[in-house]
Amino acid sequence: MPGFEIFGEEERKEVMDVLETGVLFRYGFDNVRQGHWKAKTFEKKLCEHTGAAHAHLCSSGTAALSIALAACGIGAGDEVILPPFTFVATFEAVLHAGAIPVFAEIDETLCLNPLKLQDVLTPKTKAVIPVHMCGAMAHIDKIKDFCDTNDLLLIEDACQSMGASFKGKALGTFGDMGCFSFDAVKTITCGEGGGIITNSANLYERADQYADHGHDHLGGADRGADDHPIIGLNYRISELNAAVGVAQINRLNNILAIQRKNKNIIKEAISDLKDISLREIPDKDGDSATFLSFFLPDETRAQEVKKALADNGVDGCFYWYDNNWHYIRRWHHLKEIKTAARLPFELNYSSIKLPQSDSIMKRTISMQIKLSWTEADIEERIRKIKNALT
Repeated sequence: MPGFEIFGEEERKEVMDVLETGVLFRYGFDNVRQGHWKAKTFEKKLCEHTGAAHAHLCSSGTAALSIALAACGIGAGDEVILPPFTFVATFEAVLHAGAIPVFAEIDETLCLNPLKLQDVLTPKTKAVIPVHMCGAMAHIDKIKDFCDTNDLLLIEDACQSMGASFKGKALGTFGDMGCFSFDAVKTITCGEGGGIITNSANLYERADQYADHGHDHLGGADRGADDHPIIGLNYRISELNAAVGVAQINRLNNILAIQRKNKNIIKEAISDLKDISLREIPDKDGDSATFLSFFLPDETRAQEVKKALADNGVDGCFYWYDNNWHYIRRWHHLKEIKTAARLPFELNYSSIKLPQSDSIMKRTISMQIKLSWTEADIEERIRKIKNALT
């Protein structure tokens, strides 16, 4: 990762298709767009890759989450269970919906622990959003069982795991809706973009409307003839961004193959080193391989290794426990409820305790797997990693 590492003529060709028509808007202008419908094309390909019945392309992964929450009817006062290890967009989307983020423990998949969901279940719980972090999956089958047993909606945040699967089934297709990000540092990129998938025609229709000011898109070529069954917002993607995504999704299988090969070489080289234990991956064959994540025995050793990796010039390494954007420990703006406008309810995360998650994140380091490495680059990287760890 990410897709921009292999940006080339295919992306330029798709973008030029749009520029030559002058139609940057995803809807309408049928007579002058010369048959080019980049957002629609991307959506069709997203369905083909995931096996989902419906897909809707939007402006970002954050938008995808907001659309999914709205389509599922999650709103004022509803509680939504989330992991504390995710990008801030996950809880931001829940707050934006007027719902309440409730954080549950993770396990060594680095995702929600299905055995700990019951601990935070209340009569107000409406949904669970498992986040498939760092390219691989949660115990999504067990989380789905929990949701089915408790009559909860399941929305998968697969923003970091495009192309990953569990037992042959694409991540994002286990729940009521699945969400993806196609921003600049994702497996495939639109520059800025996101998408939702679902097998429900009703949820898709609601998402399609909500993302475009409530348009029902039944007016044909005359956009002004559309009705507006619901109130919505503008989460549209431009044809320029979608065009880049069309080329990128055509590369997806090759991207995954390169990532998996590069990750496996490094994993095999370091897996028997002292102090190292690898992240739990419920289905190794389904790993998209964007990161190699491993655990050290304790926080002190993890801090030593983090510094040693940097000192040895091993770039692209993340110690999430100190990260501003991906782990709850440093989310001071959430703990202090620093919002631009007053929330409709009182929240207090200042004293939240997640000891199991803290214990895991204190010991975790993730290495980004790049597409552009040569064999010599990988050999040199392994040498540097071994120097750092020994």
